[in-house]
Amino acid sequence: MHPHSVEHRHLERQITYARPIFMVLALGVLLEEPPQARGPHAVAFVLGYLGAALALLLVEYIPRLSEWQLPLLLDLAALAVFLLLTNSAAAFWFVYLFVALAAGIRWGLERSILLAGGVTLAVLFRATWRGGFGWMEVLSWVALVAGTFTGGVGLSFMGYRNRLHASEHDFLVRLTALLQVEKGVAESLRLVLGELARSFDCEKGIFAFRDTEVERIFVWTVEPGEAKRLTPENLPLSKGEVFLFDYPEASVCWNQGNGLRAAFGWNRNDGQHLPELPRMPDQTRQELGLRSLLGVTVNFDGQPVGKLMLANSRRPHLPQDLRSLERVVRHLGPPLENLLLLRRLRVRAIEGERSRISRDLHDGILQTLLSIEIQLDVLRRRLPQAPEHVAMELGTLQHTVRNETQELRRMVMDMRPLGVQSADLVELMRGFAERFRNESAVALDLLTDTAVLDLPERICRELFQIYREALHNVKKHARATHVVVKLWQNEAKVVLVIDDNGQGFSFAGRYTGDELDRLRLGPISIKDRTRSVGGVLMVESTPGHGARLTVEVPLG
Repeated sequence: MHPHSVEHRHLERQITYARPIFMVLALGVLLEEPPQARGPHAVAFVLGYLGAALALLLVEYIPRLSEWQLPLLLDLAALAVFLLLTNSAAAFWFVYLFVALAAGIRWGLERSILLAGGVTLAVLFRATWRGGFGWMEVLSWVALVAGTFTGGVGLSFMGYRNRLHASEHDFLVRLTALLQVEKGVAESLRLVLGELARSFDCEKGIFAFRDTEVERIFVWTVEPGEAKRLTPENLPLSKGEVFLFDYPEASVCWNQGNGLRAAFGWNRNDGQHLPELPRMPDQTRQELGLRSLLGVTVNFDGQPVGKLMLANSRRPHLPQDLRSLERVVRHLGPPLENLLLLRRLRVRAIEGERSRISRDLHDGILQTLLSIEIQLDVLRRRLPQAPEHVAMELGTLQHTVRNETQELRRMVMDMRPLGVQSADLVELMRGFAERFRNESAVALDLLTDTAVLDLPERICRELFQIYREALHNVKKHARATHVVVKLWQNEAKVVLVIDDNGQGFSFAGRYTGDELDRLRLGPISIKDRTRSVGGVLMVESTPGHGARLTVEVPLG
């Protein structure tokens, strides 16, 4: 993993800020030493270097030039020149430590170690060239070599660790950005598992999720670069051993072969190594085609719910790979939980919508068609005796069929998917209100604050569906003569209120959506749609005197 864009700029900014700091320290040391110990032109050189460092610092604040960075080879060349100019080991050390830190950030640890070794040899050569030979000199050379090398490697390691941290942070941010509600669970998991498999150099990414509500295990499997729509495998809970659900605390790795690192793992809670590693059944490994595996438990709200696994690595995995995957899983846990929760709410909303449509068809059009069938049979038998009366009855039936056709057309239009923009929401609500007035005897007042309405499309869509379903319920069940709808928004939230003077619900009082769930009361689809956008539902009911439904959705 390498740092991208923002993280890369952050690392380069650290180098830009560190350069003048180390130069000031080197200059301070030179000024404290006697002239003969400084070197003839050392102070002038450091002043010039400091000036260049400050100029680069100013360039950082010029938008057009802020992307430009001084190549590290120029810093390395300056270090070589300073080694020739100065007699001060301490001043040289500050410049050297800066170069080592910058090398660790830009080049990584291996090349930085080579750099530290090269500088150490150069310093040793300079010391032996200028000094005599004796036991005291040899001891000073040993100390010089040890100090120069370890100091350089130490600063390089700090820079390298900083680079790794930035790379991992950037990687986690990019992974989290792939989990989007708009894309859905399947597409989000396809992107995340594919990215993980590619980053860990594996052939497959697998996420096994145990859904206790439906008592099933859903398994998503992805290969890097796979573009087809992802469909989860649906398995019974008895297949839990296949995905190590019986070992929720274990983080495990199996490499190919039987070497020292062929298999390892630990308890993810305390980090203690497992004396005996859990294993998949051999038959299962053969069926899934698993040659190697990294496996980490996924937690939702502190409870184990699944396993994230990377299979068939192209290289042997090390313990740091398993720990890195643990960090990824900890980071992805909350957004993944939210995504699956929204999926569950959407499924419930769809089921509720299907139930409503089924009831409407059964109680409305289906009953009418059955009645028409019976009447047609009666009219067919009466046709020879009373043709004029039959013609009149047929006219009535034709009118009934026309009305039911309009009702069916309305239902079909209501079921069409909507893409509701903020600018269109009020007009759609007004259009539906006009249709509602024409189709029912209920007076409707629609009050909207169009001056400040500015909402994401997903919230607009769900608010319109809630508004439409609430009015449909008023027309069908409330026996109301008047309904008032209010929609308004401020910086913190958007609020939708539907208030009617009908017969109310079967319960009395004021309840939230969660309280209605516990009591098994209230409109299921409206509750689920409200939750899907992070909103709060409040229902006030007075049997015989009407009901008020309030939906509040926080913004930002």
